[in-house]
Amino acid sequence: MAETILLAVALAMDAFAVALVQGARVRPALGAALAIALAFGAAQGGMALIGWGLGEAVLNHIAAFDHWIAFALLTFIGVQMIREGEHEEALRPLRGMALFAAAIATSLDALAAGITLPTLDVAPLFAASVIALVTLALSLGGVELGRRAGERFGRPAEVLGGIILIALGCRIVAEHTGWL
Repeated sequence: MAETILLAVALAMDAFAVALVQGARVRPALGAALAIALAFGAAQGGMALIGWGLGEAVLNHIAAFDHWIAFALLTFIGVQMIREGEHEEALRPLRGMALFAAAIATSLDALAAGITLPTLDVAPLFAASVIALVTLALSLGGVELGRRAGERFGRPAEVLGGIILIALGCRIVAEHTGWL
C-alpha cells in the first residue's frame, strides 16, 4: 500500500506542478480548477491501467528480468521529471483541447509506470484508482496553493516527484535481487 501511494504521489507531481502554475498565473475559478483536477486524475489513472495491460501481456516472457525493466523505466521517468523541473514553459489557460493535451502529456509517465505495476504485486484497478484520486487531490490543491503562494513551488515539486520514482525503481531491484 505504501509503495502504491508513493508511486501515486510521484506520478502526480508533474500534474501538481502544472496546476500550481495555473493557479498562480491564471487564477481559475472553482469550476475550471475542478476540470483541471478531474482531467489530470482521469488521465493518470487511465494511462496507468493501459500501461498495466501492456505489462501483463508481456510479463510471463520477461519475469526473469522485469525488475530491471521497472528500474530502468522509473529511473528514466524520474530523470525526465527532474530535467523538466528545471525548465519554465510558456503558460496557456487550460481548457478544451489545451486541457486535454496537458492531461495526456502529464500522464505519459503513468503509462510507463503502469507497465511496472505487475512487479509491485498490487491490484491494478486499486493502484489506478489511487493514482487517479491522488492526482485529482494534488491537482486541485495545486491550483489553490498556486492562487495563494505563487508559482515558486511548481518546479521543485516536479523534481521531488522524479527523485521518488528513482527511489522506487531502486527498491524494486533491491527486493527482487535479494539486496533488501
